[in-house]
Amino acid sequence: MLLNFTKMHGLGNDFMVVDGITQRVRLTTEQIGELSDRHTGVGFDQLLLVEPPRHPDMDFRYRIFNADGSEVENCGNGARCFARFVRDKQLTRKRTLNVETAGGPLTLIVTQNQQVRVDMGSPRFAPDSLPFIADEDALVHTLALPATTAGLTQVDVSVVSMGNPHAVLLVDDVEQAPVEALGPVLESHERFPRRVNVGFMQIKNRSRIDLRVFERGTGETRACGTGACAAVASGIRRGLLDTRTKVRLPGGTLTIEWSGHPDESLFMTGPVATVFEGRIELE
Repeated sequence: MLLNFTKMHGLGNDFMVVDGITQRVRLTTEQIGELSDRHTGVGFDQLLLVEPPRHPDMDFRYRIFNADGSEVENCGNGARCFARFVRDKQLTRKRTLNVETAGGPLTLIVTQNQQVRVDMGSPRFAPDSLPFIADEDALVHTLALPATTAGLTQVDVSVVSMGNPHAVLLVDDVEQAPVEALGPVLESHERFPRRVNVGFMQIKNRSRIDLRVFERGTGETRACGTGACAAVASGIRRGLLDTRTKVRLPGGTLTIEWSGHPDESLFMTGPVATVFEGRIELE
């Protein structure tokens, strides 16, 4: 199978984007894992697949696969790349797109300056929405660690679903946070049956945070859109952040806006870039 693709990134969170509308695409978990290899494949954090919608009120179906081949519900940086991709490939002329994902519908808006604003829907905090094993909803949950990790036996986290599961920790210094040690332990913690993305958030002031994210199935990435949304949503809910907050990630800055009302959508705005076009032969 000869596969055409585009390499894109949103703040350094990089993607292999594949048009499944004008070409026939069948990828196995093993093939995705091989393609993600940065030495022998294309190299990416996630693979994004554009497909025809299954519902008549949607414009496209948006599917996301981690570097290990597992399919996940949502990816905010990927959603921005998706919106630019379908316009650049002339699959649509619309600036406002409604797309279906495994985590629910998304609305994507391409602005006049070619940034993309994404209606991420409402953050959900109920444990069942992630899922997360807990007796009740709470602003903060204490997790016992299976063994002492980075000198810790337990950590406090806020849990948020942005269509995919997130755990957010407050840290004093994001540069010194034990992301490599603590990230994989929390990702596979027994209280997260489907694993979890882990955000390490340092609050600089009420309208600015620094953030690092350990993504499930991938590891730490230079940026995570849903992770930025989850971190700000948890901070607003706890009364620590304003309704419009800048999030500085290793790859760049996103703007997150949310009223704090549980029935209102959260919006994420940021840039995307195309790196190169390619073609690869798959057996």
